[in-house]
Amino acid sequence: MDEEISRVVQAVYIAADPSQDRTLHTQALQYLSNVQQNTETWRLALSLFVEVTPDGVRKYSPQARLWALRVLEDFLDERVEPLDENTFQTLQQGLFTYIQTEFVFGPAERNATFADQLLKSARAFSGARHARDTRVRDAVRERDAPIINEAVLTIISETADRMRALRKGEVSPSIEREEEMCEEVVDWGIRAFGSYIHWIDINLTVTPQTIQLLFTLLSDPSLAIRLATSAALLKMLHKGLKSPADKLQLIKVLALGQVLDALEEKTRIEKGQRLSEHQVDEGEESYRESLGRLLCGLGQELVKLWEDNNTSEDIRIGAGELLEQILPVMLRFMSDEYDDTSSTVFPLLTNLFTAYKRIKKNNSDELISTEKRTFLKQVLDVVLEKMKWDSDDDPEDMDEDDSAAFDLLRKDLRIFLDSIQTLDNELVTNTIHSVALSTLTAYESGVTLQWQDVELAIYLVQVGLYHIHVYSMTNLATAGPKGRAAFCEVPGVIAKEKRKTTDYSEFPLNAHGEMMFVLVRSGISSYPHTTVVMQFFETAARYGDFFKVRKDCIIPVIEALIDSRGIHHPKPSIRARASYLFHKFIKEDRNEVPLEIIVRLLDSIRDALVIQVELPELESPDQDILFEAVNEPSVFDSQLYLFEAAGTLVSLTYSVPDQQAAFLRSLTKPLLEEMDRALRSPMNDPQDVLPVLQVHHYIMAFGSIAKGFVDFPNPVPPDWVLPPLDVFEEVAQAVIVSLGAMNRHKIVREATRSAFSRLLASTGPTMTKYIPPLMASLLAHFDSAELVEFIQFIGLLVHKLENQIYDVLDQLITPLSTHVVSILSTPVTDPSERQIHIDTKKAFLLLLNNTMTAKLHSVFTSDRNKGVFESLLSSIVQISQDFSDNNGQKLAFNFLSRAVTAWAQPITHTNGIVNGGLGQLPGFERFMYEQLVPVAFKVPSAPEFNVKDGQMMVLCHEIGGLLQLICKTRGQEAFDYLVNVFLPSQNCPPDVALDFATKIRDMDAKAFKKFFTDFVRISRS
Repeated sequence: MDEEISRVVQAVYIAADPSQDRTLHTQALQYLSNVQQNTETWRLALSLFVEVTPDGVRKYSPQARLWALRVLEDFLDERVEPLDENTFQTLQQGLFTYIQTEFVFGPAERNATFADQLLKSARAFSGARHARDTRVRDAVRERDAPIINEAVLTIISETADRMRALRKGEVSPSIEREEEMCEEVVDWGIRAFGSYIHWIDINLTVTPQTIQLLFTLLSDPSLAIRLATSAALLKMLHKGLKSPADKLQLIKVLALGQVLDALEEKTRIEKGQRLSEHQVDEGEESYRESLGRLLCGLGQELVKLWEDNNTSEDIRIGAGELLEQILPVMLRFMSDEYDDTSSTVFPLLTNLFTAYKRIKKNNSDELISTEKRTFLKQVLDVVLEKMKWDSDDDPEDMDEDDSAAFDLLRKDLRIFLDSIQTLDNELVTNTIHSVALSTLTAYESGVTLQWQDVELAIYLVQVGLYHIHVYSMTNLATAGPKGRAAFCEVPGVIAKEKRKTTDYSEFPLNAHGEMMFVLVRSGISSYPHTTVVMQFFETAARYGDFFKVRKDCIIPVIEALIDSRGIHHPKPSIRARASYLFHKFIKEDRNEVPLEIIVRLLDSIRDALVIQVELPELESPDQDILFEAVNEPSVFDSQLYLFEAAGTLVSLTYSVPDQQAAFLRSLTKPLLEEMDRALRSPMNDPQDVLPVLQVHHYIMAFGSIAKGFVDFPNPVPPDWVLPPLDVFEEVAQAVIVSLGAMNRHKIVREATRSAFSRLLASTGPTMTKYIPPLMASLLAHFDSAELVEFIQFIGLLVHKLENQIYDVLDQLITPLSTHVVSILSTPVTDPSERQIHIDTKKAFLLLLNNTMTAKLHSVFTSDRNKGVFESLLSSIVQISQDFSDNNGQKLAFNFLSRAVTAWAQPITHTNGIVNGGLGQLPGFERFMYEQLVPVAFKVPSAPEFNVKDGQMMVLCHEIGGLLQLICKTRGQEAFDYLVNVFLPSQNCPPDVALDFATKIRDMDAKAFKKFFTDFVRISRS
């Protein structure tokens, strides 16, 4: 057999290596296939799988052993007749020996390659095998389970007794390391016991003997045994039982509540002693976590019974009483200073609050009991304490994972806060208000406070105000005021139309407004800890409406944001976040910023607006340095927020136009000079791309400054003050020049599109004259993805400016249409390119439809564009027949319907006078009859048209709408054309043609679309 095994191993090696000679590879596969057909191959496979070398290492390679295992699987899986005695004994002996040497005394298959391949080769589901396995489990459950369970428990019990005797010195070890081996046997025995609890009769696993044994082992000195026992008890708790009464009886028999109460107290005291000696035992802490999970499981089962309305009142009362008994233990676990231990009971608290909220919803008028309010107050106190940073934490020098874990913990605790507030809004509101105000007032009075307490107080201000909004949104019956009214006592209800003109500063502050006022007044922004200051900034920036009520609080916040506490902080990450929050604060309260401080603010941030450009270090030579430079987080990202804030501040000086222009030029001039210098920098080497990145940054900065201005209105109101258009035009011209010099670089093209979209938003039609040269420069080096974005950009302008963009659109239609049609006519096979084609087509069709909606359709037939108009229409007709893109078809038919409305109106005669003009295009009716009507019937009759596809039915409605629109627009002429010309040419019977045309003429749009859909469905059946 050894020679045959060697040949098999060699064949497996060749078959597993795709780099082998193809002929040899095929021969190896064929040889293995032939070997597998032999009914005695299982013997060879067994030897190959289990044999070891003299030093105990598996003899054959993982690939060969995996092949052998598959052979054994097939041999056992495909059998119909029982195994003969000799075969059974051979297999049993071989596999049992393998399990014993590998998993009982050995390292449990630590060969990573073999284990990985074994997992990947997991058997596919087989219904027959699943049914057989179920029968085997049922047979084991009925026949063998008592014997197996008794054997396992006997091993555990006897070994545990031996282990205790060895520990006490009552007996002497019979072999080396006997005590350690006994602990391992008990550990694995408990795990085995836990593994079958869920599927055998509970009367076998829950007996006075097993309960006593498990509770004894739950306090065993061996950590592994305690953890295994805790896990087994948890599985016992979750055991599925037929009736709630059985579940409650199980819980009572186990009496885990008292046990866990005692163990929690014991382990807490022991941990306190270790901590007092500055010792940490992660193993013992993992035991406390297991106890927490066990208590959580017990509580969850009790909550299920307690809120089950389908069970008897006695069971619900009994479960409720047991639940009340373990709640204090849950609170102690939740109060644990280690978050991993604390969070073990979170699922129980979640389930409990869900049940409380359900009860409240069903009994909304029922007052909350004193006992429940006391419990909620206890939970709230624990939640607030857990929300506080630990005394030895330093957020500024904390690992990212630890910081993220604390943020996640606060999120979970916020959910509990939400739940408590839903149950008792007054309790949460008063507690937050009390804790926050007492801390802030104490600081204001000069009391020395720990930074953790101060940070929590500010965080609670933020949380409290957040809860005002959320509680109002989710409880509409008690919804409070929003916006500025949320911070003051408003007498009565202010009419919606008067809210903008009402001076809310005249009203006294409410509790929420008082918290914000004390927050600012206390001077807490000067606390000497960055985490506290940043929490202050976050809160101030989030609730800008308060500063519209108390405008005198604005300057202290802004001063803190722009000095060394904020955007001038020595730490880059703090500067970056403060820059964003400054921008957010200015943007939200732009109309409240005192004009007299604007000059000082601009001067204070000028040094932070100096752009420092640095190229990143590449990890691989294949990386695009410019791509990495603009996509990696950098200081420049935060500077863009400052540029936008500076633009906002300049925009506020509109009442003095000359001064506003001077302020704006003071921002743009340095950038223009630096950009000009970068353009003139020599770029002799392909790697010399620093000037390109500089130009990109300057262009993006221009866009951010423009973004700070309000959008240009349409229509323009009489009192509108124009922004400094001459300054913005200087910027636009410089950007166009820079693009012309560097348009081969994608980042410059992207920056230019972004900047121009913002310039146009702020200046309106003034900038539209720069779009044609912009497009000409961009198209020179466009890739398809950029073209999509540019088309979307033009579509946005059409929607926003309408007739004001006509001249620009007139110049764009021909080159853009030519470019797009050229791209779409190029065959593609790559899926990514195919998607770009679809996106380009969609963007282009949307632009065409937007143009029609804006009533700018005359641009298609202008002197400049009429030469490509017919070919454009033909291209759209062609798109309407492309079944690879159903959405494109729908958009194409949508455009064609709009075209009929725009250009197919009939010429009428009144008193001998010909009436024509708008809505008429000579010759369009010929195109309509020769192309549109035929394609409206061709598409639904095409083999690719699937009447069962919902998208196709939407398309069918669109086509039916087009046909009816043609007939409604052209009247009797179209009716006669269908009845006498087109339908007969399609071999349609005269009576059917007449009926079809009559329905088009007489039905309303909705009825005809349904008729047309049914007509198509029937005609294809």
